[in-house]
Amino acid sequence: MANQKMLKFTTVDRDMPEKRPPNLRRDDFNEIYAEYAGDKAEEQSSRCSQCGVPYCQSHCPLHNNIPDWLRLTAEGRLQEAYELSQATNTFPEICGRICPQDRLCEGNCVIEQSGHGTVTIGSVEKYITDKAFDEGWVKPIRPYAERAESVGIIGAGPGGLAAADRLRRQGVQVTVYDRYDRGGGLLTYGIPGFKLEKDVVMKRMAQLEDGGVQFVLNCNVGEDLSFDAIRGKHDAVLIATGVYKSRDLPDTDADGIVRAIDFLTASNRKSFGDDVAEFDSGELNAEGKSVVVIGGGDTAMDCVRTSVRQGAKSVKCLYRRDRANMPGSQREVQNAEEEGVEFVWLSAPNGFEGDAVTGVKVQKMRLGQPDATGRQAPEVIEGADYVESADLVIQALGFEPEDLPKLWGVEGLEVTRWGTVKAEFSTGQTSLDGVFAAGDIVRGASLVVWAIRDGREAADAMLEYLSGATSVAAE
Repeated sequence: MANQKMLKFTTVDRDMPEKRPPNLRRDDFNEIYAEYAGDKAEEQSSRCSQCGVPYCQSHCPLHNNIPDWLRLTAEGRLQEAYELSQATNTFPEICGRICPQDRLCEGNCVIEQSGHGTVTIGSVEKYITDKAFDEGWVKPIRPYAERAESVGIIGAGPGGLAAADRLRRQGVQVTVYDRYDRGGGLLTYGIPGFKLEKDVVMKRMAQLEDGGVQFVLNCNVGEDLSFDAIRGKHDAVLIATGVYKSRDLPDTDADGIVRAIDFLTASNRKSFGDDVAEFDSGELNAEGKSVVVIGGGDTAMDCVRTSVRQGAKSVKCLYRRDRANMPGSQREVQNAEEEGVEFVWLSAPNGFEGDAVTGVKVQKMRLGQPDATGRQAPEVIEGADYVESADLVIQALGFEPEDLPKLWGVEGLEVTRWGTVKAEFSTGQTSLDGVFAAGDIVRGASLVVWAIRDGREAADAMLEYLSGATSVAAE
């Protein structure tokens, strides 16, 4: 037992990578956590109990082999740890940064249940992949043999990119179409740099391009190129657009009431050095303003923390339930509070004041009986209304699918009553032959890690389809 590397949770305390102090991190968009040093990553990995039923793995949407790569890391076998991590996850360096580990792997860690503090799984995952890039262990995509079949992927977000990676490794000719001028989807334009620095995403984009994935950017399907044209050009098509239609409150015409996606995209574009007229004019810029963000998910957390960094005078977050019932990551709430954000719990908007917004009419709430999902439903407390002053209001109430059949002029593409594309659970096959769908456009707004899983599974189903189908390109 002298060489026992694991089960050190009783003698080694949980230790996250160092977090930059709030007064420093408020001034820039750099990531807030430092990198582990090698010996610290080994030490923290050695805390894993190597339990017989790894709940961390079963609660990971990708079923990553977490105990195995923690053991390899503890033993200093970092290249093997990376290769094992990469085997199940197309983008471990991204998941290590932005997954809500407190709700997934780490939240189900056995030693956490016994009071010893969870293994810092996400930080180790980030460390071993960053190390792999630095050491050159991340190899270019070079298929053993090229295949004649061709696949078109609509959407360069995590689902589409995960599918592109998997298909390209099998030699399939892959073209990805996206409406933006850079690939990455929400990884690039939705998630702020303090959670995911953009060079991390661009490195993966470069790897895919170098591996032969073709990108057609600034391409609005239905306007610049028809869906039928894409379908006619490829042997199979994957719809991986995500969900981008913002849920809006009624009566939001006043100046100064903006959507979260517009606000975050403008901020991320500025970090790339782009010209952004709406930011420069002040419309999508929080500098010097009293900001109120409405919503309680991770997008709301991104908005409040971005507002702080832009130099807002004050930042408040309104949420209709309490802290315990908030859908966003508790870690993100804590980071926001440290940075000076004030949370106004049990509060819901009930209108706005001013043609250029000056305030949010707020109804105070209490939690009543559980609703159909089991969560306590908020109820209005009569007579407790008040006005929260604001000159920038950001709506972060979630996203819905766009009406793709109408937008793209597609007949026969079935959607659910929620507007998501109807697809077979196991394969992603839609009602149209050879057309598959994956990610948020099928499951509704969800996590990046689920999109990666969906993209990988859809790619496998498409490979099966292509192997059984007559290839147009081969004729």
